Amino acid sequence: MKKTLSILLAMVMIFSFAACSNNAQEETETTEAVDNVTVNAYVISGPTGIGAVNMMKDSDNGSLDTDYNFTVVSSPDEVVSKISNGEADIAAVATNLAASLYNKTDGGVQIIAVNTLGVLYVLNNTGDEINSIEDLKGRTIYTTGQGANPEYIINYVLENNGIDPENDVTIEFKSEGSELVSVWATEPDAVIIAPQPVATSITTNYEGSVQCLDLTDEWEKIDDSSSLMMGCVVARTEFIEEHPQVIESFLEDYENSINAITDDLETTASLCEEYGIVSAAAIAQNAIPYCNICFITGDEMKEQLTGYLNVLYTADPTSIGGAMPDDDFWYV
Repeated sequence: MKKTLSILLAMVMIFSFAACSNNAQEETETTEAVDNVTVNAYVISGPTGIGAVNMMKDSDNGSLDTDYNFTVVSSPDEVVSKISNGEADIAAVATNLAASLYNKTDGGVQIIAVNTLGVLYVLNNTGDEINSIEDLKGRTIYTTGQGANPEYIINYVLENNGIDPENDVTIEFKSEGSELVSVWATEPDAVIIAPQPVATSITTNYEGSVQCLDLTDEWEKIDDSSSLMMGCVVARTEFIEEHPQVIESFLEDYENSINAITDDLETTASLCEEYGIVSAAAIAQNAIPYCNICFITGDEMKEQLTGYLNVLYTADPTSIGGAMPDDDFWYV
């Protein structure tokens, strides 16, 4: 009996040592895999890039396990080319661009996280209050993005509040956000719909002006099963398949970076200027609370973003690359 018990104990110890050895080996392999990969990440200046700034600083300080090589660009076209030729592994882009990239590269990218909800705000410079979308009826609205996402978003919100964009309001489009800053100098009674951080710059320049409506909130009043999700992070599908542990490490680092925005807004704003995400720290500090920075992944990301992409597809299929992305688009 004692001999049998001794044998059993010996076998238990052998299996325990083997399990510990396997776990240690797996942990070592994962660490080595993360440590031995340099991730080339591209960030577009503006709201979609804000979520990465604390992570960029941590990377420069050498306090992250993964080696990141961040590049900030001003044009989405630069990201398209870098993703397409394999120079970029991960990129922060507009959600419609993510869908378009997926279609144009035959599934060459996946969306791994949403980082920004809507950044469009209704601005008012007159004494009469605007408390709802219905209050825009009969007004002249200045905005940007004709034939692009802002126009489709504005039309969707207006139409679902009983306003005909062609007959019930007058919409004047400017080619760039910077052109909206001077609108009230000549037309103080006009309404402006502007993206952040331009919206904050405008209200800062005109005493008494206000950001009266957030189109992200107005979207959810129409359909709470989807969200106005305008910014995201994509990764090359091939990179995801080759380095799944690196993607998981990135997502953890990225979520921490976004959480750090709330913890220290002032530092984040300074980093936005330092890394060229926003032109000035003061503007960034005032605008960031209105940029709807977030971290949404998995099934929630898929469910909420699908509705937004469907609105864009209905308005103009080419806005998302000609087709709604299939299930392989989602990193879930």
